[in-house]
Amino acid sequence: MSDLIHPTAVIAEGAQLHPSVSVGAYSVIGPHVQVGEGTRIGSHCVLDGHTRIGRNNHIFQFASLGAQPQDKKYAGEPTRLEIGDGNTIREFCTFNTGTVQDGGVTRVGNDNWVMAYVHIAHDCQVGSHTILANNATLAGHVHVGDWAILGGLTGVHQFTHIGAHAMAGFASHIAQDVPPFMMVDGNPLAVRGFNIEGLRRRGFSPERIRAVKTMHRVLYRQGLTLQAAMEALPAVAQEYPEAHEDVALMQAFLQSSTRGIAR
Repeated sequence: MSDLIHPTAVIAEGAQLHPSVSVGAYSVIGPHVQVGEGTRIGSHCVLDGHTRIGRNNHIFQFASLGAQPQDKKYAGEPTRLEIGDGNTIREFCTFNTGTVQDGGVTRVGNDNWVMAYVHIAHDCQVGSHTILANNATLAGHVHVGDWAILGGLTGVHQFTHIGAHAMAGFASHIAQDVPPFMMVDGNPLAVRGFNIEGLRRRGFSPERIRAVKTMHRVLYRQGLTLQAAMEALPAVAQEYPEAHEDVALMQAFLQSSTRGIAR
């Protein structure tokens, strides 16, 4: 056994670990688990199911990744959990595999910062560069876009989508889709503005930020119906050509929403 794997760790036959992977004391890794180069697994972790974990992740102690979904319809199908590269996964996190009622896979992208006690349920699709604060809970089939931030104790209803660059404050109850760039909090949920500080930190130009501000005003400050607001968005792209992709992102999100958006 590698010097990087503690002698008390239990690695099932069939598990595929890159030689550079380290595994802490009393961790258990199942036979269908794959772990990529440079990933560190703390003590007392359980990695199970058909789970593939990429490179340079740091999984802290007591995490449970790849357990079967908490879904009564699950009948033992070989569904999957896929985790990308460079993620930090803190203590007591639980990520479940998918179900055949959806695509059969739960996915987490790259460079996410996932704090303690976060739950990512079956069939969730989490992008890259997100922050999920302590006790954030994603029910089944939730989609979270790149760079989104969920505050501590936030709960997200099943099938809800959260757009890229959105931000939810502490203990938010999210049961409707949150459009890209918007900042929400509360129970009942309310849109408080747009994530201007986050956009500045990510290098958005002043023109792109003005475009996002205009989209927020169109959606939330002019008393328009959602349909009328959507019809007004192309004019924003014409006014701010540099933000064409940002407007397209908003349009695609609104058109694909099935739960209705937080307003």
